[in-house]
Amino acid sequence: MPLMTTLDDPRHDREIGARDVTLDTTRIDDVRIGAVRPLITPALLQERLPVGDATLALVETSRAAIANVLHGRGAGSDRLIVVVGPCSIHDHDEAIEYGRRLKPLADELHADLLVVMRTYFEKPRTTVGWKGYINDPHLDGSFAINEGLERARRLLLELTALGLPTGTEFLDLLSPQYIADLIAWGAIGARTTESQSHRQLASGLSCPVGFKNGTDGGVQVAADAVLAAGAAHAFMGMTKMGMAAIFETRGNADCHVILRGGKLPNFETERVAAACDTLRASGLREQVMIDVSHGNALVGGSKQHARQIDVAHDVAAQVAAGERRITGVMIESHLEEGRQDLQPGVMRKRGVSITDACISFAQTVPVLHALAAAVRARRVQAAG
Repeated sequence: MPLMTTLDDPRHDREIGARDVTLDTTRIDDVRIGAVRPLITPALLQERLPVGDATLALVETSRAAIANVLHGRGAGSDRLIVVVGPCSIHDHDEAIEYGRRLKPLADELHADLLVVMRTYFEKPRTTVGWKGYINDPHLDGSFAINEGLERARRLLLELTALGLPTGTEFLDLLSPQYIADLIAWGAIGARTTESQSHRQLASGLSCPVGFKNGTDGGVQVAADAVLAAGAAHAFMGMTKMGMAAIFETRGNADCHVILRGGKLPNFETERVAAACDTLRASGLREQVMIDVSHGNALVGGSKQHARQIDVAHDVAAQVAAGERRITGVMIESHLEEGRQDLQPGVMRKRGVSITDACISFAQTVPVLHALAAAVRARRVQAAG
């Protein structure tokens, strides 16, 4: 058969595929997806909101200072890391006001406390609810995620411009590509500490990372997470250009455990010692950060935000008595005390959390002074 006839013969031409070869998969693929919307790439957002020289220097030096505390090396390594701020960010101007109040206090106590502002943009939920500033910045179920990412990055740039290091919880596996370059310290929450994906993520993050104990209070799961995050991993992810890729990490040596309580509190002296026994048995540094909220703020089985003050003073007493294995404290604090529900048509109270209840900034100030005094007492004891 002539060549031309072979190429043009419709009975044999399969260049565009046969009708019985192209399968209709709509019955089995994406059957529960309601919509797919475009997502800005991390590179585009970072080009729109770049890092300045001052912020770059602040993030770099803050990460190094936190790592020095964790490893006990160099001047200032006997300070206490204090991660303090709102349970979650829901309003830009309120967060900036909190930062402006915190900065002079952080400067005043700089010799004793390494203060990091808590800037949580993602909220893990037990069932359903508002999932944070990135997911739903308008607080109305519109899920303007591109805008949420931009607002989060803009806020971090403004806070670091004030001279405040920032810390956040890494919950979504893609969002770090948009904001992690601005974060001095990160956390993996109690619900995700056991997640292999989050341990892999932490192994490649450029900042120190704290893993919380499990929701039941178990510390071993957090110790396992620190071990896993310290190792090299290979996993799938998204580059800053928005392309799927395989990432190979080197491991993160600046990870640690956060005691956040569980069914029972675990901030007391004996619980700190038990946690350090677990860490030692795992071949890890005997050091913990204590979250004075969550399961450590239980009163009669329910969380009471004001209990954070008592817990912080207990921790301060341990530090003043010479306890060096406590390297940090986490505090949920907002402009005003308490919490409020999101209700359609109801004006929100300014400076009040819409997630977990917080102590007020006015209540926070003496707590930080007490922690700083405890560090000074520990320093004197060590020198004597």
